[in-house]
Amino acid sequence: MENNKLTLHAPWEEVKEKIKERVIGLTDEDLAYEEGHEDALLDRLARKMNRSTEEVKQFIESISFNKDIAS
Repeated sequence: MENNKLTLHAPWEEVKEKIKERVIGLTDEDLAYEEGHEDALLDRLARKMNRSTEEVKQFIESISFNKDIAS
């Protein structure tokens, strides 16, 4: 099974706001995150963004690292 543990280098609230700026239409409910339940977040966002869970994970981590490599 994939390792879906997120590696965040910024507080989730900050990362969440940056995601909402880049992906129009996502709600706080879509971005609800509880540590240890990354699979639920990634699956939900993958469906909403029409991407794979790995792509969503990389997108979130890139924003956290402030690299913003994915859009």
